[in-house]
Amino acid sequence: MHVLLAGATGAVGRQLLPLLLAAGHQVTAVTRTAAGAATLRAQGAGAVRLDVLDRAAVERAVAAAAPDAVVHQLTALAEYDLAANARIRREGTRNLVDAAHGAGVPRIVAQSIAWAYRGGDAPADETVPLDDTTEEPRATTVGALLALEEAAAELPEHVLLRYGMLYGPGTWYAKGGLMADRLHRGELSAGAAVTSFLHVEDAARAALAALAWPSGAVNVVDDEPAPAHEWLPALAAALGAPAPARSTGRAAWERGADNTLARTARGWRPTRPSWRTGFAELG
Repeated sequence: MHVLLAGATGAVGRQLLPLLLAAGHQVTAVTRTAAGAATLRAQGAGAVRLDVLDRAAVERAVAAAAPDAVVHQLTALAEYDLAANARIRREGTRNLVDAAHGAGVPRIVAQSIAWAYRGGDAPADETVPLDDTTEEPRATTVGALLALEEAAAELPEHVLLRYGMLYGPGTWYAKGGLMADRLHRGELSAGAAVTSFLHVEDAARAALAALAWPSGAVNVVDDEPAPAHEWLPALAAALGAPAPARSTGRAAWERGADNTLARTARGWRPTRPSWRTGFAELG
């Protein structure tokens, strides 16, 4: 299969590209920089310099590549810029989907997230609606996800990967990353908010597998949703940071996600079934 990989130099893309190539796929990888293009070509991919917000350029690039599928792993989170990330999800996805339509590309695999569901007491499965009633600042993120997922679903074959909170190389949850800095500054407290995690390598494995999955949204998370008072001290220990203060309470949407569909109907299982063992690799 010929795959156009958007976000090839991001946290997931860096893990995914070698998997795609090893599986025998032809890859046209998208990057914004000349240095990124050189790195991608050295790995054996074709490379295109492209700003996904430039609609005309996206149309030209997708038409020229004529792929069988688009894999959309674009974010703008390195600087914790949630507004820029929302714009990528809204406008960038719109441009990719319209370009795919124009080029006759039937399939998209797109990155979404597993903590945008409406509130509840148990981890959310895929039947729970996304939380379109939430308030700012969360509304910016959820609104952009709704736009992303609705746009992707316009293609006849579309898989929406609702990733858990990513940890590992290149993510916020890594040695020297955003969360390590916040822990060292004492900015975080360990309350009852539940999170579902996912190692970035498992995210890439799911994106590879999703090229053959049926259409729809899938929670791609590990097996152990957990409250912050359990996982945050473990993260602090792994990153050599002071233990966070204990607190109480959670928002209704801080519920985690259920991976039963991925495990049973899609045959995907995380190689790190729990953050407990995955965090131990971060030190």
